[in-house]
Amino acid sequence: MNAHRLPSRPRPRRIGALAIAASALVLATAGPALAHTEVSASDARALAKNVTLTFESEAEDQGAGFTGIRTVLPKGIAPGDVELKQAPKGWKLKPTDDGYSVGGPALAPGANAEHSVVVRQLPDATSLAFKTVDTYEGGKVSRWIEVSRDGEPEPENPAPLLKLKAAASDGGSARPAVGIIIGVCLFALAGGFVLFQQRRGSDQ
Repeated sequence: MNAHRLPSRPRPRRIGALAIAASALVLATAGPALAHTEVSASDARALAKNVTLTFESEAEDQGAGFTGIRTVLPKGIAPGDVELKQAPKGWKLKPTDDGYSVGGPALAPGANAEHSVVVRQLPDATSLAFKTVDTYEGGKVSRWIEVSRDGEPEPENPAPLLKLKAAASDGGSARPAVGIIIGVCLFALAGGFVLFQQRRGSDQ
């Protein structure tokens, strides 16, 4: 009588090897999307003035260094409203029709490119997308120009996105003015009352 043979179970070593292979495949697939450009602000509020924007472009080419960054400004920021504050040594800013470019001598391969600009005033918006094109030594170009949408997966090549808080309220500045007006009215009423009393006394 033949005994029923139980199905063989995968050996632990085999499971471990499959897991490592799967992890390596995921990392290899996700690798190109790890490099991107980010933006931060010294004052991330709508209508804020003299705001410093800092851009950091992560290197994705380990064989060539950055030579320039081109940025398309969002609606509400004109190229003439932007001034260079900080950039790699030897890099200069040049206005373009829709934004600006900053570049110069090639950076070391694998080094991130960081630069800062001062914007005269941010527009009245909830978020700002800065489409960016990175150029490497040798002419290689990376485009981070896809705008992220709420409720949708992040695009493969997302543009740097800056989320803004609501503009500062002017309600607090109106209170002193109201107080002054009330004070003037009370002073006028008091003066009128005194004048009335004086005239009444002279008539008696």
